[in-house]
Amino acid sequence: MTGANAMLAAATPLLWVRIFASALQVVAVAVGGPLLLGLMGKVRARAESRIGPPITQGLADLRKLVRKEAIRAEHTSAVASLAPLVLLGSAVVASAVTPLLTTSTIITGGGDLFVVVYLLLMGSVALALGGLDAGTAFGGMGSSRAMTIGAISEPALLVAILAMAVQAKTSSLPGIVAGTLAHPAWLTSPQWILALAALAIVVIAETGRIPVDNPSTHLELTMIREAMMLEYAGPDLSMVTAGEAMRFALLLGLLVNLFFPWGVDTSRSVAALLIALVALAAKTALLAIVIALIEVSTAKLRLFRIPELLAGGFVLAVMAVTAGLVIK
Repeated sequence: MTGANAMLAAATPLLWVRIFASALQVVAVAVGGPLLLGLMGKVRARAESRIGPPITQGLADLRKLVRKEAIRAEHTSAVASLAPLVLLGSAVVASAVTPLLTTSTIITGGGDLFVVVYLLLMGSVALALGGLDAGTAFGGMGSSRAMTIGAISEPALLVAILAMAVQAKTSSLPGIVAGTLAHPAWLTSPQWILALAALAIVVIAETGRIPVDNPSTHLELTMIREAMMLEYAGPDLSMVTAGEAMRFALLLGLLVNLFFPWGVDTSRSVAALLIALVALAAKTALLAIVIALIEVSTAKLRLFRIPELLAGGFVLAVMAVTAGLVIK
């Protein structure tokens, strides 16, 4: 057993403690996702000398959508009905096993990085299939573009985290976080700096932010993620919107905890979990503000330039793994 895993196994808490911690993580991501998007919208509006909607607008929109009637296109199959459930369910499971508040999640030893990455991939594929199922031009166009981006960004995400797993000698995300807390000097190593740059690019792509995608646009020729959601309405749209918001909060939380893990609970106490919740909220809010300020001063890339950006992120991730194998 590796050193990081041994640290986790040495004090495995009771099952109910791990269940509570994972449930708290899911609630934090479910509520925090729309709030983070609302915070970014408010920051962008203020930077553009506008008032903008309130930070809680996302939660209000979800409540409104849940109360509406479910309407589906006439010729859709069961895929369109299942896609929102798969997207939301994969985000919930990934939030439960990822070390956002604690290194002791519901799964003993924590979520493996391959499991978390492929849970995120499952949600992306489900949304793309849902966009294709209606047979509309915009849905198919958005799904095609999303899969093109995902074909590069998902491997880059996996390889970037793998670079950190090489140094921590474990593929367990809680193990990587625990190892980083025990060895802060890792954060200044070349592989971690390269992995940080790669993950930053991947998170921007996976969450559909500028310069990869503009979530506020409704121009058909430039839409990517928005195009896949055009055929959804009512409760289905609420699940898709909530799933996308949860993926956004999850990726931001994973990014800040891998590189700035201070505040993550390792003592397995309720008080430490509450402190970790405050720390996670502060770190993700600060990162969301930085992303929003960058978006205000950055233009969206042309569609044919996006693969070049993502390929650069993948190269950085490969360089991070190589540095981890070479530098001992």
